[in-house]
Amino acid sequence: MSRFIATAAIKGANDIFNEAETLYQKALKEFGPDGKIGFPNTAYYLPVIYGFTGHKVETVADLVPALNFAKSLLPTPPKENIWLPYLGETLDSGVATLFAEEIIEGIRFALGQQPETRNGFTFNGPIDDVQMRSWGIAMVDGRMPGFAAIIGAAKSNEVAVKIVRELQSRGQLVFLAGNVNGRSMVDQLLEEGVELGYDTYTVPFGSDTISTIYAMGYATRAAYSFGNVKPGDARSMLLYNKFRCFAFGLVLGPVTDLDYATGAGAINYGFPIVADTAVPHILPTGVTQYEHVIGMPFDDIPGDNDLEKAERLVQRCIEIRGIKVKIAKVPIPVAYGPAFEGEIVRRDSLRAEFGGKGGICFEFLQLKDMDDVEDGKITVIGPEVDEVDEGARVPMAIMVGVAGRKMQKDFEPVLERQIHHFLNGAEGIQHMGQRDITWIRFSKGAVNKGFRIKHIGDILHANLHNHFGAIVDKVEITIHTEKAKVEELIEGARREYGERNARIAGLSDETVDTYYSCSLCQSFAPNHICVINPERVGLCGAYNWLDCRASFEINPRGPNQPVLKGATIDPVKGEWEGVNQFVFENSNRAVDRMTIYSLMDAPMTTCGCCECVMVILPETNGVMIVSRDDYGMTPSGMTFTTLMGMVGGGLQTPGMMGHGKYYITSNKFLLAEGGIKRIVWLSKNLKEELAEELKEASEKSGAPDLIDKIGDSESAPTIEELMTFLEQKEHPALTMDPLM
Repeated sequence: MSRFIATAAIKGANDIFNEAETLYQKALKEFGPDGKIGFPNTAYYLPVIYGFTGHKVETVADLVPALNFAKSLLPTPPKENIWLPYLGETLDSGVATLFAEEIIEGIRFALGQQPETRNGFTFNGPIDDVQMRSWGIAMVDGRMPGFAAIIGAAKSNEVAVKIVRELQSRGQLVFLAGNVNGRSMVDQLLEEGVELGYDTYTVPFGSDTISTIYAMGYATRAAYSFGNVKPGDARSMLLYNKFRCFAFGLVLGPVTDLDYATGAGAINYGFPIVADTAVPHILPTGVTQYEHVIGMPFDDIPGDNDLEKAERLVQRCIEIRGIKVKIAKVPIPVAYGPAFEGEIVRRDSLRAEFGGKGGICFEFLQLKDMDDVEDGKITVIGPEVDEVDEGARVPMAIMVGVAGRKMQKDFEPVLERQIHHFLNGAEGIQHMGQRDITWIRFSKGAVNKGFRIKHIGDILHANLHNHFGAIVDKVEITIHTEKAKVEELIEGARREYGERNARIAGLSDETVDTYYSCSLCQSFAPNHICVINPERVGLCGAYNWLDCRASFEINPRGPNQPVLKGATIDPVKGEWEGVNQFVFENSNRAVDRMTIYSLMDAPMTTCGCCECVMVILPETNGVMIVSRDDYGMTPSGMTFTTLMGMVGGGLQTPGMMGHGKYYITSNKFLLAEGGIKRIVWLSKNLKEELAEELKEASEKSGAPDLIDKIGDSESAPTIEELMTFLEQKEHPALTMDPLM
């Protein structure tokens, strides 16, 4: 191993440890041993320290064991370059560095110095647990295969933008930290008008290398949430991240001793390091899957210009980490990739919008005969976006005709629902809603680059072929922007929407002999398996029974496999011989039986992608349901994040269960325990979002005023207040048979 890297990493580790120790003394003097230490909106304390040791840091006094452990790993700083035939001492120095950096950032929060504000811009700081889980589906289905932790600043603003766009187009989550001579990549991107934040998958942690620790904290919590890795099991955490979380570090500009030390820490997660300068290489594989450290001097990279060199730099990073990228190539004049999903086009950057409040916009996909579809034909009837006033609200009808020998009418809504994801992949385009509540916005930047309404057709044509080529042979798109025609067409679409709803509503668990599995989340939770039936959506809420059936037709070897029900064991709890056999064989033989309709007896396993967590509240004889989007405290004394830490990772936990939000309104909801009347507390956002569906389900249950009797964060924030509330409202759960 390189003498230089070992020496630099060990020196950097000792320097940052001394800084942490000094800051600890300051915290002890200012706050005392009982002063609070921690990151906001996480149930995992200081996650890296917690992950390696199982030690919970909540106070200044709790920092002492962490400091002592870090100190025990530090080799004495060498007086000259040393040669080490193995990575051991360098990796130990890396862990000590991560501990020191996390201690520093924890104290900075206590001192009010985090999140960092610089030149009027506030950095993100650590990612909260709720946001981490909101990325879960994209992580497990391959749309977001990994993350890139960038330290430093690029050669130029143009190169900075190019690197980020290349990473985004490959689905990478981008974390930004560090600086070069006081100038960070965040500065460069902001100067070029690049939007940063959760919505764009580009998260600025801070302007120094120390803030890179937040990326390691993210990786640690992913191992907890999705991989069922236990705090203190450092080996399992390494293996999980090495084989399941495809991340790497990219160091731009001169590499400091602290950069080397932090990079050594990242290697402990299986993450390789690439630099755009001439650093020594560490080529033998072992801790990482492929090379550990690679230097690629930017000016020496082949290419006719800096932008081409930046593209090749990113491609080399992807290769070294072994990331398999599956991104549709679409002929449009803006960048395209999953990193732009969730991008918000705000009023000041709006060129034109379609739908939204007071507008009309819908999308309709229909199966047609082969002779009635001209593949690749894209027609826009009405004004183009550059022909309307700036900020105009324009009517729009997106009519998609598909034909295919294996295409079925029941697949129409499955493909139609993908329009949301496909269009959101374009830089500067915002898509919300579906069917006749669609809302699309074009940014000025996208239109200035040449993006037009016709490019919606290009996106849909390419993606429908790329993603559904097994059933789709031909795709034709016609887009209308004339109000009278849009109003005429929407009536026909609405009639078809109603017929589709009736077909799905007519399905029940009893009318089919086959359910479907979903194993997408096994990439993160190896023992988890979803069983999806007509009356229960998947835990993530993204897949229903028809979706899974279509998925199996499209890809018979894919994650959605048929599950023959077999002989009925218990129709009330929802237990079948065939389901039990399938679950046992496909959960690494970890789960030998599963019920579909019960919370208390062998419930379905839970992964980190679930929309809701349900948990029994014994005092109330009922259950509490907490939404993933609920950031607050619950009557159980635990947040959503804490509850997920107890039930996620593929665990089967009687009395606790993850589920999709629409399962609440299913006829089979908690059939074994009494159904919807068991709900005593519900996150307020769910009560509001599902108001109509909950009202209908309540009436079916024989308790039409049930919703008014269910507590939430406003009416009953604590268990004591909830009990009083339930008694005053005479909630039916109080008189039902005991749950336990």
